[in-house]
Amino acid sequence: MTGAIACFRVVQYCQQQDSNNVPLCVEREMKNCEPHQPRVQTPDFYMKEVDFSEAKLETTYGHVIHIPQEALVKSGGTENISVSLMVSVLDNSIFKESSVKGSVHGSVLGVWLGAQDLHNLSQTIEMQFVNISQNVSGKCVFWKQSNNAGHWSSDGCTTNSNNKDFICNCNHLSFFAVLISPGSVQDPEDVRRLEYISYIGSSFSLIFTAIIIMLFFIKRKKKTEHSIIIHVQLSGSLFLLHLFFLASTLGSRTEKKPICQCLGLILHWALLTTFTWTAIEGFHLYLLLVRVFNIYIKRYLLKLSLVGWGAPIITVVICGLAGEYGKYTLTGSNNETNLCWITNKIVSYITVNGYLGLVLLFNTAIMAVTVVKMWQLKLRGVQTGSRLRRLWKDWAILLGISVVLGLPWGLAFCTYGPLSLPGIYLFTIINAFQGFFVFLWYVTITCKPSFEERNSTKNLSMSNFSS
Repeated sequence: MTGAIACFRVVQYCQQQDSNNVPLCVEREMKNCEPHQPRVQTPDFYMKEVDFSEAKLETTYGHVIHIPQEALVKSGGTENISVSLMVSVLDNSIFKESSVKGSVHGSVLGVWLGAQDLHNLSQTIEMQFVNISQNVSGKCVFWKQSNNAGHWSSDGCTTNSNNKDFICNCNHLSFFAVLISPGSVQDPEDVRRLEYISYIGSSFSLIFTAIIIMLFFIKRKKKTEHSIIIHVQLSGSLFLLHLFFLASTLGSRTEKKPICQCLGLILHWALLTTFTWTAIEGFHLYLLLVRVFNIYIKRYLLKLSLVGWGAPIITVVICGLAGEYGKYTLTGSNNETNLCWITNKIVSYITVNGYLGLVLLFNTAIMAVTVVKMWQLKLRGVQTGSRLRRLWKDWAILLGISVVLGLPWGLAFCTYGPLSLPGIYLFTIINAFQGFFVFLWYVTITCKPSFEERNSTKNLSMSNFSS
């Protein structure tokens, strides 16, 4: 093509002409460039004429690219006609992302095959990236261009390992790299342990929250205290949360996108209902401790149920209509852990982290009021029994209340920084087994000795929540 730029000069040309969006310029010019080999071979550009048989290209850096026959045929390669396979090894600094999601591990590979746009291949392009630092893990991504900006995405790519290097399999051609997420769990052994803890803990929570619901209906009285019914509804939300968490991990393995989107939506709803019911627990405790006697509200439980189960529906419907659900990669390990969840991190931060932060602020304040009230009761001499026994009982009550108020969810904000790994372990263990802890609390308050039910009215204002 007359006047076209030589392919090996494209990157340099784009850096001089369009410094604001070099990747877009390179992508555009590579499809119209002159396929000339440089006089002196450089380690940053490779070109090979290939026909319809499978092609392989290896760089001096150790990267290996395998092009399947399907890609070669779709690009026009036959026994008599060859196409140009071009590979550029690019500096990752030219890929400027507005929202930092991680750091690129090593160089970026730009792969082109003729002038055709290849995507949705059944036979994937395989690329081997050298793991220059064996103690890190990452995931395969490509540069997804949108308008005048771009970002790294893992759509259509899977990450594997040959016990040494990263193996990326993608169903399209583009710029490819391995992304290391900041604060992620780097050791594959830690990833596997956390997976086991999550699955085992969720299974336990699923079983014990189901037991709570069954016990409630078996032993239900005509007039059951509001606190017990609220505890049971919290248990129901935890049951759904752990059920759909396990279902979403399995659903992420399916290739049917609508199924994963549906599971992601339901999981999001179950998580928000859990947060909402913990806030309702705090609100109910506030009525018991602060208002005490003037707490009658018409159709109280019906109104709480409408808020607890209905309010999160608004959020998930909006997110669903915006198409924010799909397959999400939880970890950057060589063996990826996927989940049907929210794919947009900004939406996740606002609807999950932001909402959780507000609930925790409210419930932490309620917890502080609870401690003050318990201290006041102690000073007035209302509490009976030995000092040591009373101290243990007070701590047991506070731990139980902190569980139903959802305060362990606050450990999610401790999974960043230098203590991120211990924080992740602590968060995973406590919250995976949260259903089991709620079961212990429920059994304790429903099977209390009969003499405790004859406490004074003033003491009952504190014990009402735990009854």
